[in-house]
Amino acid sequence: MGKVLESSLWRSSDFGTSYTKLTLQPGVTTVIDNFYICPTNKRKVILVSSSLSDRDQSLFLSADEGATFQKQPIPFFVETLIFHPKEEDKVLAYTKESKLYVSSDLGKKWTLLQERVTKDHVFWSVSGVDADPDLVHVEAQDLGGDFRYVTCAIHNCSEKMLTAPFAGPIDHGSLTVQDDYIFFKATSANRTKYYVSYRRNEFVLMKLPKYALPKDLQIISTDESQVFVAVQEWYQMDTYNLYQSDPRGVRYALVLQDVRSSRQAEESVLIDILEVRGVKGVFLANQKIDGKVMTLITYNKGRDWDYLRPPSMDMNGKPTNCKPPDCHLHLHLRWADNPYVSGTVHTKDTAPGLIMGAGNLGSQLVEYKEEMYITSDCGHTWRQVFEEEHHILYLDHGGVIVAIKDTSIPLKILKFSVDEGLTWSTHNFTSTSVFVDGLLSEPGDETLVMTVFGHISFRSDWELVKVDFRPSFSRQCSEEDYSSWELSNLQGDRCIMGQQRSFRKRKSTSWCIKGRSFTSALTSRVCECRDSDFLCDYGFERSPSSESSTNKCSANFWFNPLSPPDDCALGQTYTSSLGYRKVVSNVCEGGVDMQQSQVQLQCPLTPPRGLQVSIQGEAVAVRPGEDVLFVVRQEQGDVLTTKYQVDLGDGFKAMYVNLTLTGEPIRHRYESPGIYCVSVRAENTAGHDEAVLFVQVNSPLQALYLEVVPVIGLNQEVNLTAVLLPLNPNLTVFYWWIGHSLQPLLSLDNSVTTRFSDTGDVRVTVQAACGNSVLQDSRVLRVLDQFQVMPLQFSKELDAYNPNTPEWREDVGLVVTRLLSKETSVPQELLVTVVKPGLPTLADLYVLLPPPRPTRKRSLSSDKRLAAIQQVLNAQKISFLLRGGVRVLVTLRDTGTGAEQLGGGGGYWAVVVLFVIGLFAAGAFILYNFIRKRPGRTVYAQMHNEKEQEMTSPVSHSEDVQGAVQGNHSGVVLSINSREMHSYLVS
Repeated sequence: MGKVLESSLWRSSDFGTSYTKLTLQPGVTTVIDNFYICPTNKRKVILVSSSLSDRDQSLFLSADEGATFQKQPIPFFVETLIFHPKEEDKVLAYTKESKLYVSSDLGKKWTLLQERVTKDHVFWSVSGVDADPDLVHVEAQDLGGDFRYVTCAIHNCSEKMLTAPFAGPIDHGSLTVQDDYIFFKATSANRTKYYVSYRRNEFVLMKLPKYALPKDLQIISTDESQVFVAVQEWYQMDTYNLYQSDPRGVRYALVLQDVRSSRQAEESVLIDILEVRGVKGVFLANQKIDGKVMTLITYNKGRDWDYLRPPSMDMNGKPTNCKPPDCHLHLHLRWADNPYVSGTVHTKDTAPGLIMGAGNLGSQLVEYKEEMYITSDCGHTWRQVFEEEHHILYLDHGGVIVAIKDTSIPLKILKFSVDEGLTWSTHNFTSTSVFVDGLLSEPGDETLVMTVFGHISFRSDWELVKVDFRPSFSRQCSEEDYSSWELSNLQGDRCIMGQQRSFRKRKSTSWCIKGRSFTSALTSRVCECRDSDFLCDYGFERSPSSESSTNKCSANFWFNPLSPPDDCALGQTYTSSLGYRKVVSNVCEGGVDMQQSQVQLQCPLTPPRGLQVSIQGEAVAVRPGEDVLFVVRQEQGDVLTTKYQVDLGDGFKAMYVNLTLTGEPIRHRYESPGIYCVSVRAENTAGHDEAVLFVQVNSPLQALYLEVVPVIGLNQEVNLTAVLLPLNPNLTVFYWWIGHSLQPLLSLDNSVTTRFSDTGDVRVTVQAACGNSVLQDSRVLRVLDQFQVMPLQFSKELDAYNPNTPEWREDVGLVVTRLLSKETSVPQELLVTVVKPGLPTLADLYVLLPPPRPTRKRSLSSDKRLAAIQQVLNAQKISFLLRGGVRVLVTLRDTGTGAEQLGGGGGYWAVVVLFVIGLFAAGAFILYNFIRKRPGRTVYAQMHNEKEQEMTSPVSHSEDVQGAVQGNHSGVVLSINSREMHSYLVS
């Protein structure tokens, strides 16, 4: 609130019937900046005051509800005070100088805890979660300028006693401590990662679907051991997708797409989702699709959503003519800027099932229409009550509903209902119209007394009007005054969240007071489990409604359910997900268990994968003589039995065990300037992996992505492209290493062309240096003398889901390769699918020759492989599913340029094919003339014609395939061996 002069500060202890003027300092004018009431003891109050010159501040402390105050000077300027959630005398003070103080005696003495603290990111310990009730969670800036998450106990918070639960820096303003969870985000190398800790265990990455690629993430709810988050994904502008977590808050599954959002002042984001208070599991959300906003409701924490059912009659008893599926009820889900009035939708914990909201009937939500609707059965049926928006206040557990019109003109009339909005009465609360600023009732007490406050004119003092409904009720309610109602969803199903719940409500004919001791919950009965009690697990999505079973969950193309988790160690077991998990806080028992057939699998000994070596701090450049901390990370594979051979490039070599398990860095110091190749080889009995890092000893460095076709023809010109974000043309120097040479090629362009004269695997590494910032990436290329290329294309729907990132292209290529191998029985290692950058989404399929077998002649298996691939592609057998059930079809692409080359140098294979065809033609001509000169050899000629058919079938097949592909899809050249042709000619 704004500053208030002492002459305006009054106190009432009888619900506003009488007021007493507060005198803080006799003869001294005092300005009240703010006041705070202890949440665990409302008798304790702290007023923050300042002098008229704003040169100093004081606190006024009261332990008797403001009857008396004690002045306490303070040496700092308070920005906000935070009471301890359990212990009433402990208070944190955040100052305007970003310092944090603590008091254990209600503000009499203060101790400095921490400096450079982030505003609104200070948290007391959570009861039942944090072991020490005096613990404080703080986001603070260190001397180097990075922001850190630290904790300390209030009685000893010196630098030596600070604890850093997370070792690295975090993003400014990202720390959140809420119930069982702690969240923050950390950005490095232009990539933001979101972390969570459950019940103060170690921090782990929040696992969103792989290609969510969030631009922003907002925590919606953390109650009942589950996290709801709203994620703005890479393609969204004014909408967010809603995700639901497992109990640990780690693995997330999609529950609703395209929830509307709006950006407010100071870059805060409002998301149109509202948790209905009083009935757990019920949420309202506004979904925006193709510009239309429609309101949805869920009764089972996002498992199922439905549109709101419109009323059949309006408030005047006339038909609304609003019938689904073309017309529904839609509500505005806005919070009020004024804390003393309700938002556009009003619910309350002590009035379950009672919802009042502003909105309209129609095909979509209309911004300027704010008719008022009410439901007393938690959204099952609705009634219109007003034609304009009103501010709402529930009294006596919803036994009295008070409504005052939301308007800019002065009022003197309010409306109230004692039968849950069936009928309304008016009451003149004042003889002179006032501009209403807010409605107040005693916090936490279900009374029938309220206060309307406002002002007669913009220059007048506040007017406070007490409204007491107690005289309207002559008695307390008895059991005969109540009836019951059962919670059900819009389909009439009463088993919600695994139980049938019934609630008490006062009969409309009973005029009585419910009182403070009233409880609305009546009975609950546990239901048997059904399909609807389970939702899709991480990595799975619900099948579209057009398919046979809407409850079926299918794995996303990037997710392999059989793969062991990253932390699966040899000797342990893991459960392979079948695609379903029970809705958190669903209490159903027996019946269907969609998780019961899950199999416990032994964690296999897996080879190391995703090995990375970096310098702590994400740099890859150092100064001579500076201490360097090398960090080795391994994304997948066993770590207990893996040995790590480290070569730091300057003669230092060592062997380590448990290197990635302990996380301990390798400390080293380079004395001389230069470029050093740091290599790490991780190896166990299941396999090995390698990582390299080129360190420039002169200035700090970082990381990069190299994009190149993974299969290259011998002596074929190939383009190596470094994808750099942000791109700095003419300011970035690119260093290219071919193989492990320490002498790089330098360029100012982000791509170079080269050729490879030897077959085999070649590692290509690139670094991009701009000032002191350097990014690096590395790829291994396969140089072959023979292979075939088949151009591919996808359904146009894939373009809408293409984030145009290299990793996405790799995963799409992998799923196409896997499907082709499965359908054609061609070994997966002989197929490589490369998705091209940009739109439309296109790809090339590289078909490799099998390793040579010295004991057998090469067969025509390459022809058969290509024919099989072409057959399954033409038969449209290769497809995969995207989000929302979108099926993507993979087919051959018509390039319009004839045949693709086979690999190798220039037109060598084309020459071979022409030579073989010519050889065949010459042989056929000689045999034909020979037969003509030897009459009587009819039988031989007939047999020869049969052999000629056999002999020409490979050529004919190749030509037929080529012609078919050229006519419909693409040009493909199939090679034949001259020795094989000769064997036909001489047979």
